[in-house]
Amino acid sequence: MAVQQSPGKRVGAVVLFGPPGAGKGTQARRIAERLGIPHVSTGDMIRQQVKTQSPGGDAVGGMMKKGELIPDQYVNELVRERVKAPDSERGFVLDGYPRTVGQAQALQSMLAGTGLPIMAFNINIGYNELIPRITGRRSCPRCGAIYNIYLQPPRHDNVCDRDGTPLETRADDREEVIRERLLAYEQQTRPVIDFFRQSGQEMYELDGTLASDKISDQLVEILNSA
Repeated sequence: MAVQQSPGKRVGAVVLFGPPGAGKGTQARRIAERLGIPHVSTGDMIRQQVKTQSPGGDAVGGMMKKGELIPDQYVNELVRERVKAPDSERGFVLDGYPRTVGQAQALQSMLAGTGLPIMAFNINIGYNELIPRITGRRSCPRCGAIYNIYLQPPRHDNVCDRDGTPLETRADDREEVIRERLLAYEQQTRPVIDFFRQSGQEMYELDGTLASDKISDQLVEILNSA
């Protein structure tokens, strides 16, 4: 049986690093569920902004289709408002944030005075293994479940196991967008890891080639012992 964490224990801001397709979204959902804290996905929040045609949503939608990173100010504000909610008092799992040094600095500012630590993890995996992970990824628009037609397919083709909803391919998972996403990661996101290390932030290294359940167990063990 998977180890759970005590309901009253403060967790902090769990940050998952790794290139696109490393499994950050899957781990974020699992850890949030096992620890009883919110899963804060900037990607989901931004897509919702685009879907509801909120202010700035059209411009952001165009950036996503091109594989470009969204401006820091826009993303920082989304996260800042979300983590103010009462359910974030013990901590939260950040999915897709911070992606730039500016966002990392904003996160440190948000947590100042809260007593919540940053718990940072880096999922390491080679790019040759990433391509099928990304191009084969499918998600359920209703419940958020994630599948992969090559590695973890649903029981029935293109249908969610949980609720029978037709699965979707995210716009930024198309093969022609992948190279731009990987380049953006190398140029803008990887330096965030260096920034945290230089500022004294501990970074836990995880083997992204392991089975996803084993990675989840390692994450919970570390968070339990912190």
